[in-house]
Amino acid sequence: MASIHFFFLSFSLFFHFLSYSATITLQNNCTHTIWPAILSGAGTAPLSTTGFSLLPSASSLLSVPTSWSGRIWARTYCSTDPSSGRFSCATADCGSGSVECGGACATPPATLAEFTLNGGGGFDFYDVSLVDGYNIAMQIVAVGGKSGNCTTTGCIEDLNEECPGELRVVMGGGNRSVACRSGCVAFGKAEYCCSGVYANPNTCKPSNYSKYFKNHCPLAYSYAFDDGTSTFTCVSANYVITFCPSSFPSLKESSEPQPQAADISDCRRRIAPQSLAIFTAVWAAVASLSTLPNFSLNI
Repeated sequence: MASIHFFFLSFSLFFHFLSYSATITLQNNCTHTIWPAILSGAGTAPLSTTGFSLLPSASSLLSVPTSWSGRIWARTYCSTDPSSGRFSCATADCGSGSVECGGACATPPATLAEFTLNGGGGFDFYDVSLVDGYNIAMQIVAVGGKSGNCTTTGCIEDLNEECPGELRVVMGGGNRSVACRSGCVAFGKAEYCCSGVYANPNTCKPSNYSKYFKNHCPLAYSYAFDDGTSTFTCVSANYVITFCPSSFPSLKESSEPQPQAADISDCRRRIAPQSLAIFTAVWAAVASLSTLPNFSLNI
């Protein structure tokens, strides 16, 4: 009976680690509270939270299931309307009306951390994307990876201050930029959005606007087909996402009206979860049990 108990205990632990294969730590190095948000890809189990507040210098750890894909971002300049009780943010708002996003997308502009864990060949794929614009500096560090390039990536510059005038999102009627739109978000043209006849890497080329982002943040996605220099891989790593990772001036308090940003409704479609051959791992685990000393299924 003890052997049977050990067998099921071993399998319980094994499936626990299959279910939660990695951790993603969110670190707020900004001088202002931010509101991280999480969107899981279609067909991917949601995490235990889809949004929360994170104080300056605070961190929060997310347990991430095997084969999870999704994106993580930070909302800024958030508040709750005293009359309606509706929660909203000036940048990267998800439109849910509450701190939890509940499966809603980020309203651009938004700096995005994107993950596909345990994808092709067992690799994690991750990137920082400015395809939907920029609202805050972000860095991803892979910790403890066994193979792959495991490169640190991100966009650590403050692009809001230098954002071209036609891409700026400003607070109220002021001149201070709080976010920087991409060419696609600002103008919606097919050649900027890589849509229609431009929906392939042969016809969709970097625009002057995407080059602005690429020049400042060479490791981040600047447009839809920027894979070659912007997607990174690692195996069996944990990840740390740091907001405001450098010493540039962080968010500033403001009571000005919130800006209106454009909406992109297909964000979930762009998160493509990869398949994982769990059967192979389970079979290997079963086979390994036969090598345990004094192991028996006899009652």
